[in-house]
Amino acid sequence: MSIKSIARVALSLTLLSGAAVSLSACNTVHGAGQDVSAVGHNVSRGANATQDAIQRHTDASTH
Repeated sequence: MSIKSIARVALSLTLLSGAAVSLSACNTVHGAGQDVSAVGHNVSRGANATQDAIQRHTDASTH
């Protein structure tokens, strides 16, 4: 799997997760804050997964 493919999959998963959280109903400001926090966590997880995949790919190609 190429780096671009891995990055594209990770980004897609992150965006879909964020969209799912954004589309969920929140009835209070507290609920909205939790939704925004969840989106931030999903973006961070996606970025970390992409970074790890790139690192593994780089390490594998040098050995």
